Amino acid sequence: MSGQPAWGLTIHEARAALDAGQLTSQELTASVMARIEAVEPTLKAFVTITGDQAMEQAQRADDRIAAGEAGPLTGIPLQLKDNLSTVGIRTTCSSRMLENFVPPYDATVTARLKSAGAVLVGKGNMDEFAMGSSTENSAFFPTRNPHDPNRVPGGSSGGPAAAVSAGEALFSLGSDTGGSIRQPASLCGVVGLKPTYGLVSRYGLVAFASSLDQIGPFTRDVEDAALVLSELAGHDPRDATSIDWPMPDYASALTGDVRGLKIGVPKEYFPEGMGPGVESAVRAGIEVLAGLGAEIVEMSLPHTMHALAVYYIIAPSEASSNLARYDGVKYGYSAEAETMWEALAKTRQEGFGPEVKRRIMLGTYALSAGYYDAYYLKAQKVRTIIRSEFAEAFSEFDLLATPTSPSVAFELGAKTADPVSMYLNDIFTMPANIAGIPAISVPAGKVDGLPVGLQLMAPHLGEETLLRAAHAYERAADHDMDPSL
Repeated sequence: MSGQPAWGLTIHEARAALDAGQLTSQELTASVMARIEAVEPTLKAFVTITGDQAMEQAQRADDRIAAGEAGPLTGIPLQLKDNLSTVGIRTTCSSRMLENFVPPYDATVTARLKSAGAVLVGKGNMDEFAMGSSTENSAFFPTRNPHDPNRVPGGSSGGPAAAVSAGEALFSLGSDTGGSIRQPASLCGVVGLKPTYGLVSRYGLVAFASSLDQIGPFTRDVEDAALVLSELAGHDPRDATSIDWPMPDYASALTGDVRGLKIGVPKEYFPEGMGPGVESAVRAGIEVLAGLGAEIVEMSLPHTMHALAVYYIIAPSEASSNLARYDGVKYGYSAEAETMWEALAKTRQEGFGPEVKRRIMLGTYALSAGYYDAYYLKAQKVRTIIRSEFAEAFSEFDLLATPTSPSVAFELGAKTADPVSMYLNDIFTMPANIAGIPAISVPAGKVDGLPVGLQLMAPHLGEETLLRAAHAYERAADHDMDPSL
């Protein structure tokens, strides 16, 4: 372990130390809990910390290790975004509406990680109901960036990204509806993977936009992302969109060899107005892939730049339907009033924050009589064109390479008064959700001390190629992404 604090290890480094008897899960978990205690007052990456339960799980993990029954994640501390159901532990979605909600069941990903012997240290802060790009829309408090606490960590999975970056967990799970894993991964200098839609079960994920939502990992390196994905992926009969497909061992795909891969670089993803230094850092990263033997070709994806408009019709429309369940009757916050209808209106008025209300109204309008054809139906038609454009591109290219975010992390409060400016932070990540394809953000260095992300996209179920290229790039580039905390 060479003097490295236990909380600073990667999953595979910790696995080697655990298996060799150099470290116990209880020691590793205690180190992570001490790190949380040290930095959490500044970062605020957690809504709920589960210290006592974590130490009990670590004891059970040590028993499994001693019995020779350990898997890749046995005894490894993790955090879950607070929209993933955890039986007996509150799941708030960082909303007053669910502030005291304790689910009676686990999400499928939660259950799989429990079965694997991972150790849950807490639930990560987020933009309310996953609606936002900065984690400033949390009903409780904003999360701060470990590289500069005066800046945002990105969103909506800002808590998970910040926690992994700062060593408050060895990995975390987030959800990605329009970039909510990859964008904060870019801004916090960690790896963020959005799998193919349907590869990872959404059962137990509190729904935002059901045709776009996907669960994926935040890790410190690509090898860890492959290890976690191998535990998460697989068919789930409780999720009607789950893919019934033979799941490979993703870690075995990390050969380090990208020779012969043809990588497209869409010119539309390098517009004017990008943050200073971001384009040059990303293009330098693409050159690293070229130096490893990949063929780099500039190409065009003209329709994908309509993805922002498509997203902000489809996602709010689905949100307006999904969030209709919060009526103050079945569960969650309930306001008191003289009549049922007054109570319903008051519950939503008091339980939802401004951004959630904004998106519900946008979606309800787009679905309303007289506007459905002009907005929602047209957006679905353009979505089909975008999906077809990606499919055509992947008939020629193995991968696509782009920036993850148009800027580095911005200062807290800088964009809260301008929703459109905030929405533009996800302009490079939304197309992958619209098309349902896998994408990953890997660190591409820093600009003025702040991380930049390189995004790679692959065809449907192309995770093996995606991870192989990302891993080869990461090893060759060897960026130091340690935070300032």
